[in-house]
Formats: sequence, C-alpha cells, structure tokens
Amino acid sequence: MKNFIMAAVTVLVTLSAQAKVKIETVNYKDGETALEGFIAYDEAKLKNKKGPGVVVVHDWMGVSDYVKMRAEQLAEMGYVAFVADIYGKGMRPKDGKEAAEFAGKYRNGDRKLLRARATAAYEELKKNKHVDANKISATGYCFGGTTVLEMARAGLPLKGVVSFHGGLSSVNPDDAKNIKTKVLALHGAIDPYVPATEVSQFQKELNDAKVDYQFVAYSGAVHAFSQKGAGNDPTQGAAYNEVADKRSFVAAKNFLEEVNK
Repeated sequence: MKNFIMAAVTVLVTLSAQAKVKIETVNYKDGETALEGFIAYDEAKLKNKKGPGVVVVHDWMGVSDYVKMRAEQLAEMGYVAFVADIYGKGMRPKDGKEAAEFAGKYRNGDRKLLRARATAAYEELKKNKHVDANKISATGYCFGGTTVLEMARAGLPLKGVVSFHGGLSSVNPDDAKNIKTKVLALHGAIDPYVPATEVSQFQKELNDAKVDYQFVAYSGAVHAFSQKGAGNDPTQGAAYNEVADKRSFVAAKNFLEEVNK
C-alpha cells in the first residue's frame, strides 16, 4: 500500500511538473536595435508537436508582469506566446508621463517603425522550434492593441489579431486593403480616448476593404478595462471593469480557437 501511495504521489508530481508553463527570455533585434522579449509555452499541452503561436504586445508601460501574465494564460491554453518588446531592451517607462512619451513616439509619430518592431517579434516567434509558422496570431493591450492592428494593416500573414481597448486610428485609411487576417476589436463603449468618430472611421475602413472583422463594445467600460492596475474609477477615463475583462477574455479565446482550426 505504501509503495502504491508513493507511486501515485510521484505520478502527480510528474504531471504537475509537465504542466508547468515555461517562460524564457529571448534576446532579438530589429536591425541594430536590441530587444528583449519572453516566450511562454507548455510542453505538455503541445504534446511533442508544434503549436499555434501568438505575439502578445504590451501596453504603454512596456514589457511588464501584466503582459507576461497574459502570455502565460495563452500558454496554458496550448499556444506558444511571445511577448514582444516594442521599445527596446532596457527601455521601460518609470511612470505614466514617460510611458506617454514612449508610446507617442510610435502611436502618434512613426507608425512605420512601430510596424517594423512588431514584425521583428513576428519573425522571431515564427522561427521558434515549438511554433507552427502557418498559425501565428497577435493580441495586444491599449498601445499593444493599436500595434496589432498595424500588424494587420502591414499585411502580415497572421491567422487573426485581437485588440483589447486599443486605439483604432490609421495614418492611411487605404492600408485596410492590406489586411489578410481576421480582426477582433474589443472596445470600452464609453472609452473617452477612442471616441465614436474614431470607431466609425475604423469600421468604415474595414467595411470598405471587406475585412472579416468583429467589433465588440462593452457597456460601462472605459480605456484599459482589462487591467486591474488601472484602478476602479471610470471617471478617470481608464479603469478596470471585471465584467468586461471576463467577457473579452472569453471572446478572444473563442476567436483564437476559430482562426486556428
């Protein structure tokens, strides 16, 4: 009996160890710019086969524990998740003011550079030994949501992109014609940073280009609704909304399952 119990415990410990998500630092480059991302995967979920990949793009605070947590969630579902580094190795904003400066450089300024940094992450994930290079998607939060839409507009051969409370504006509306992938935009219905005019223009661009897209607006939700660190006061324009967070997670999960069939 004692030997049986010991054997059972050993099996449980082994299974637990096998199910653990691995997170590894990945140093890569965009041209001469050093970047530092993270890869998350669960070998037990992959079952010795290559799995679908997901590029995960950070919010305006750069690579952080939050975006790593989101990558872990994806890994637990069987994806190989790669946390992209848009800003550059060691470039981590110390506060909101600096984050606005960092993000503004790309979002309001050099969209070409934003696309290049995102593409570098895509290419890095594509060559990973655990990834099915024909099944790569992208998800992003706030600034990252803007970024994954730019990846789609750049014409990257992604299976799908998911933008969580991201900016929807485009520098060139005709770029929607380059989109080869399915799009899911998850939006706070009363987000003051993404006004109705921006939403309408975004939908018009995708409609005109005949893009396969879904747009979901969550009532009562403002900017950053999936991030607990945003606080709980929607009058500030950015705040966590538990209902919207849970609903958007399920929507993204279902969408990724659909595009990776």
